[in-house]
Amino acid sequence: MHSTPLRAASIAAIVLALASPVASADAGKTRIGGRMFFDLSSLEERYNDTGKTDASSFALDVKRFYVDIAHALDSTWKLQLTTDFTWSSSDGETQLFVKKAYLEGKFSKAAVLRVGSADMPWISFVDKAQGFRYIEKSVVDRTKFGNSADWGVHLGGKLGAGQQFDYAVAMVNGAGYKDPGRSKSVDFEGRIAYLPSSRIMLALGAYSGRRGKDLESSPAIHTTQRVSAMAAYVSDRTRAGIEYFKSDNWNEVNKPTGDHAKGWSVWASQALGEQFTLTARVDRTTPSHVRDPRSAERYAHLGLEYSLRDNLDLALVWKNGATDSSASRDGIAYTRHRRGNEVGIWGQVSF
Repeated sequence: MHSTPLRAASIAAIVLALASPVASADAGKTRIGGRMFFDLSSLEERYNDTGKTDASSFALDVKRFYVDIAHALDSTWKLQLTTDFTWSSSDGETQLFVKKAYLEGKFSKAAVLRVGSADMPWISFVDKAQGFRYIEKSVVDRTKFGNSADWGVHLGGKLGAGQQFDYAVAMVNGAGYKDPGRSKSVDFEGRIAYLPSSRIMLALGAYSGRRGKDLESSPAIHTTQRVSAMAAYVSDRTRAGIEYFKSDNWNEVNKPTGDHAKGWSVWASQALGEQFTLTARVDRTTPSHVRDPRSAERYAHLGLEYSLRDNLDLALVWKNGATDSSASRDGIAYTRHRRGNEVGIWGQVSF
């Protein structure tokens, strides 16, 4: 995949947005909201060569606590700030940082421009299709072959007579929302989705760049590239879909030897009555074809969600994860296996 068409399309779309007609908005209003993701679970993790790990425990994790502040400057422009708090029982560290901070210009439904740190085109779109972000990140985000938000210029909107096309493009620094630093080049990500009906979603995405690692002191050797695809069915009671990605040199920008990764995810959920929803998911990835041919990663979960009240969901979930990697002992090479099982309550609350 060559980066020139993606770069040209991104720049052209941003220029066209500035000439689009103005839409209405609630000028002068400030809205404050937020969301919290948490879980209370029992985890057992072990390796085939060293046994059970220190991560094995029963504990409460507050995985995310977002606070959203949005202020409309006038009928077109608004400011958005999203802070993120996270704490994990595995390392005992608490962090508070900026997830999103941008100026938005809504010129029409076909052209919404954001300047700053904003959602990237692919991961946020898949999260909305799956609908259970509080239980687990989507496969590209979970395996860290993509950034959920980044600093740069973002443009998105809906096109077509029936708004059946949904697009997003971004020109970003490439290092993710936690690192607003600069390098000698910028990265590009784009996504186009076709919605032939209100329930069917077909999407393609592409990424190209050097992830903010093209520096004078350590020039980039490789260009990172990723292609993604998703097909999903989404209704009020049923969700089902499949996601696929293939990535080149995501973690090897400054390394002499390049690498390739690929993976897929299948998910489904079904409402059972008014308050219960059954959800299931299976992921498979190969994170390193060249540097570690033994590598493999697997993830699955099965859960039953209970909507306790508006804006408060609880889910009884079982998770299973496994990784394979190369290792050696006494000059003998072998495959190191990690296996993990986790059972508990996952929840989300919003306001």
